[in-house]
Amino acid sequence: MKTSRMAALTALLLALPQAAWAQGGAEGTTPLFTVNLGTTVWTGVVFLALLGLLRRFAWGPILAAVEARESGIQSKLDEASARSEEAAKLLAEHKAQLADARRQANELIAEGKAAGEHLRHEIEEKARVEAQGIVERARVEIERERDAAIQVLRKEAVDLAMAGASRLLSDKLDQDRDRQLVEKYLGELVSGSA
Repeated sequence: MKTSRMAALTALLLALPQAAWAQGGAEGTTPLFTVNLGTTVWTGVVFLALLGLLRRFAWGPILAAVEARESGIQSKLDEASARSEEAAKLLAEHKAQLADARRQANELIAEGKAAGEHLRHEIEEKARVEAQGIVERARVEIERERDAAIQVLRKEAVDLAMAGASRLLSDKLDQDRDRQLVEKYLGELVSGSA
């Protein structure tokens, strides 16, 4: 069916020029496909003039605009490529700086921990030394107080013993001599109990 349509279209196209020849000859007008030398020359001159005008005023600016646009697009692509490379370089530098900053932060944290641990040990040692000093001073103070209390007790014991002995004897002996006798007696008692 397609081939029959194509054949009919081809036949119509071939018959069209013949119909135009026949119609032009019948009415007395110039046939459609007759060659007139004057018209052909003027058509060629007009065509060449139009071609020159188009070349001078249309194609030159159009081609220049197309080339300018092409070079503009190429420069934009080159600029975009350069920016992309620069961005990749900056990203790599940023990543390196970030890694360095993290490393430095970790070092600072480690140093801070070490310094804190060292300070804690120093404070503990200082507190231990202070506590030992306080205990030692307390021990010395206790011994001094104990010795003072023993002295007071001895003196009171001597006084009590002398008072008791003087009542018993009613007759008072010499006080210095009595004191020496009682202190000697108490000394013997203390050394005998130790």
